[in-house]
Order: sequence, then structure tokens, then C-alpha cells
Amino acid sequence: MDARFPNGQEKRFLAVEAEVRGHADGRRLSGYAAVFDRVAKLGDFTEVVKPGAFRSTLASGADVLALADHDMTRVLGRTKAGTLKLAEDSRGLHFEIDALPATGYADDLLALVRSGNIGGASFAFSVNKPGGDHWEGRSRELRSVTLFEISCISGVPAYRDTVVQARSMPDGSVALLRRLSLAMS
Repeated sequence: MDARFPNGQEKRFLAVEAEVRGHADGRRLSGYAAVFDRVAKLGDFTEVVKPGAFRSTLASGADVLALADHDMTRVLGRTKAGTLKLAEDSRGLHFEIDALPATGYADDLLALVRSGNIGGASFAFSVNKPGGDHWEGRSRELRSVTLFEISCISGVPAYRDTVVQARSMPDGSVALLRRLSLAMS
């Protein structure tokens, strides 16, 4: 275990470029929780996320959460429920959170993204050993990590190339979801 990260779990706060597309009643967020090969200054060292860093987590089918501000009581989606979709592409770790719950915190988050006031995105992880990271002096490459959660945050950014967008569901989807929810209750 690295002395710099005594509990083994790390979080990275990422800059977000907020953009709104679609209808005002949209309940979808999408973007990048990590962008590959971009240098981030993290205190006394720099760090780069390498392509494939999240591959083992994605292949394992692990249950990864999407949270608001790393708060476990403010769940926005999760892979196990199918409301969070994660994929690596040539740019980075792409996420899509569908049909955000109609809760005060999710509604607030959507409004903050739409207005451009959201501060960032983040991910929480631990490094897979051996070989999950590589240090050269004060520069670190993340090569293989276990991903626990991604978060939409209002915190201080470390990576500057991530994107979060608020997007709508197809016309009528929100009304249909409400009717289904009422019918099931």
C-alpha cells in the first residue's frame, strides 16, 4: 500500500464543461468521468489515466454507483440497476445516467448542469496490484484500477477535459415513467 493513499481508495475531482441539449424535462446526464492521456496536477505529483485503466472493472460487471458529491445517500444511478452505463472509448471513461430519480437532489443537479453552475465530475478507485500504476519520480500513470463510483460534483477540479451534458429522453418518456410508477405503487 502506498503511504500517500493509506486506505487504498482515491478520488479524483475533474473539471466539467456543462452543456444542455434537448427538452427541459430531460432526465439524462452523460459525459466523461475520465479522459485518457491528460496530465493532472495533484498536489506534489502529476497523474495521467491511461487507456484501458477501467477495463477490469467494466469486464467484471461490478456494481458501480453514480452519486451527487460522493454522497452515498444521493444515488443518481448504478450499473446493477441499468441506470448507469459506463464504457471506455478512445477518449476516456464515458458515462450515461438515465432517468434520474425525481428527487430534490437529482432535480437540483439537473438544474445546476443546465445552468452551467455544476463544478465537476469525479471518480473513486483503488489501484489494482501489481502493475496498476507506474511511478516515475513525481509522475504517475494509472494503468489498471477498480472503479467504485463516479460523481457529479461541485468541487475543485483536477482534470480539465471531462464533459457532462444534460440530455432529454424521447418526447413523452417522462410522462410514461410517471404513469408506470403510479401504476406500480
